[in-house]
Amino acid sequence: MINLETPRKFRGFIDQANKVADNFLRANSRKYDLAEHTYPKELDMLASLVDGMSDSGQGQGAGATGVRRDDADSSEREGKVKNGTNMSSLLSIIEMCWGDVGLLLTMPRQGLGNSAIASVATEDQLARYKGTWAAMAITESSTGSDSGAITTTATKDGEYYVLNGEKIFVTSGDRADSVVVWATLDKKLGRAAIKSFLVTKNTPGIRVERLEHKLGIRASDTAVIVLDNCRVHESNLLGNPDVDPKEGFAGAMATFDNTRPLVAGMAVGCARASLELIRELLEGAGTEIDYDKPIQAQSYAAATFIAMEADWEAALLLTMEAAWLADNRKPNSMQASMAKAKAGRVGNDITLRCVELAGTLGYSEMSLLEKWSRDSKILDIFEGTQQIQQLIVARRLLNLSSSELR
Repeated sequence: MINLETPRKFRGFIDQANKVADNFLRANSRKYDLAEHTYPKELDMLASLVDGMSDSGQGQGAGATGVRRDDADSSEREGKVKNGTNMSSLLSIIEMCWGDVGLLLTMPRQGLGNSAIASVATEDQLARYKGTWAAMAITESSTGSDSGAITTTATKDGEYYVLNGEKIFVTSGDRADSVVVWATLDKKLGRAAIKSFLVTKNTPGIRVERLEHKLGIRASDTAVIVLDNCRVHESNLLGNPDVDPKEGFAGAMATFDNTRPLVAGMAVGCARASLELIRELLEGAGTEIDYDKPIQAQSYAAATFIAMEADWEAALLLTMEAAWLADNRKPNSMQASMAKAKAGRVGNDITLRCVELAGTLGYSEMSLLEKWSRDSKILDIFEGTQQIQQLIVARRLLNLSSSELR
């Protein structure tokens, strides 16, 4: 049976992550928000620390590489409840994004592409790509959230695939040393022909076209990447190279079942930072927040805070449920989308409302509230927009295919 309290074995690890977030990330939050496209050198030391924790086993699956589902011990774990790498990765990300979302997104070797590798790579590929920092290139100017409409092509030529296309909004696209590129093997075969390829940045034919200037997460670089007759060896196709129309998009989409709870966790962490600060400000101004009083008997500010806190708790529990299901090898596609939809919307609502409640202080750079409101917006957009998540949940609930419910 699922228990959504924080697992005891992770509590010391979470405390460590909180201290790191406070001393490394939040301490440099404003600095790199104002210095967009400047690489945060402080993260090199932090990344080395995370690598050391993971290698020693003390990290409990810290970071984006900790989301692979391992079936090796399935017979031993039959009927047992497991809190594993999905849950620990989620809990660490919540703490890190309590510190700073943009800096977490630009952590070396913790890119979303690393989660893609962990989700679908073969054992040989996992060994070969260990230590790489992988960005993930999905979105195109003509596709938006419809990943199934990808137009970037991968044409077989002997032992190589030739990749052609343009990808936009690639997080860490400039700083990462490799990119997981989603491309179609045959446009006529639709979603079933979409595969992901690991392309190292020194491969001829791949280039960063430009960096975007953004509303939020300015510490993280966001790139446009062009693939121009980029030749990638067939061994760099992640997972199964076969095109199975019966499988459809399932192989590629398995990546999202792991990454969407992590993005939901980012929103949960950022919203918690806003809630903690606004509570401090409200109580400092004399506002009483009393959980024993009915809402209508409290001030507008107190009633608003309690409602936001309830929404935040719901987002947290949905997110933890999605991670728990993944750790216990249970289908979590619907729950991952539910968590992403709820946390993305709630996170944005909470951070904006906190700016409102703080008045002039909330809108100025004297506090981080305005920054958190800007950072939170992307968390309702990337890895599938709010509308896409609701569509996926509706399909699962109604048992309809993508062609039946569009």
